[in-house]
Amino acid sequence: MTFSEKKLNMKNTKYTFSHLAALVVTLLAGLWLSGCEEQRIIYEGANFVRFTDSTLSFKESYSKAIKIRVHNGGKVLNESINVQYTIGGTAREGRDYRIEGNKGTVIIPVNQSFGEITLYLLNNANNILESSTIEFTIAGVSPSDKIKVGFGEGGLGSKMVFTIRDACIMDGIYTGRLPVGNQAFQLADIEISSADCKRYTISNINVGLLGFPQFFNWDSPVGFQAERPKLDFIDNGNNTLTIPQQVIPQFASGYDTLSGTGVWNPVNKQISLSIRMKIYKLSNGRDSIVNLPLIYVPQ
Repeated sequence: MTFSEKKLNMKNTKYTFSHLAALVVTLLAGLWLSGCEEQRIIYEGANFVRFTDSTLSFKESYSKAIKIRVHNGGKVLNESINVQYTIGGTAREGRDYRIEGNKGTVIIPVNQSFGEITLYLLNNANNILESSTIEFTIAGVSPSDKIKVGFGEGGLGSKMVFTIRDACIMDGIYTGRLPVGNQAFQLADIEISSADCKRYTISNINVGLLGFPQFFNWDSPVGFQAERPKLDFIDNGNNTLTIPQQVIPQFASGYDTLSGTGVWNPVNKQISLSIRMKIYKLSNGRDSIVNLPLIYVPQ
């Protein structure tokens, strides 16, 4: 073999090895990617209906609609599914809760996977902290020849327990109002809650405070741009409230100590507070004490 032939053979060998190496890398990369690829598991068994949640828990002061889902665990059908359910438990219909619509039946529409029971809680808070339950049980389903109740032999998901946690008198979701002259600032979805029905926490007192200073020529470093500052007050047991002296961490040092008084109206359930706080006034260049009026209206 001549020198040029040997050189050519070496080049071909090198070329072959490089291609083999690239092929191995490609195969390994493919195996790695296939190992990392998400595997989609498609349920191919019998159709069944069940409650999406086996348990749920809300305070009785929750005033919005609660959706309890019943879903079809198999393929969607080109016809509606009629699910019959029964209600038990310790909660009292009409006093603790109400069902909107046709009680005892929930429909999963054509080509859909879910149907919903609409539940509303009735707030009869009396400062006695007890809980009650609503027990939902799927009793039947149609078309019964195409779908069954619950998953597996034990009918998993055919029952759901909804716990109504008792609330304190002033627990709930409120709209905060800050009256200024002939107008008022307003902010919705403010939660007021208590663990012992005596000391309550307001989740946000920043109701219109961004615009409030301009009406009084304030230049206060209080922290009117604070995000969701909380405030505690105490129920005195006679419809009067006390805001104990407390520090609001989001407010500027020196202006962060608040206190005050308030009242609760048992007729309309409104809470009116007069928050005593320090501000800086441009008109006289001094710190001043003001009472900030806030009204919380149940939603």
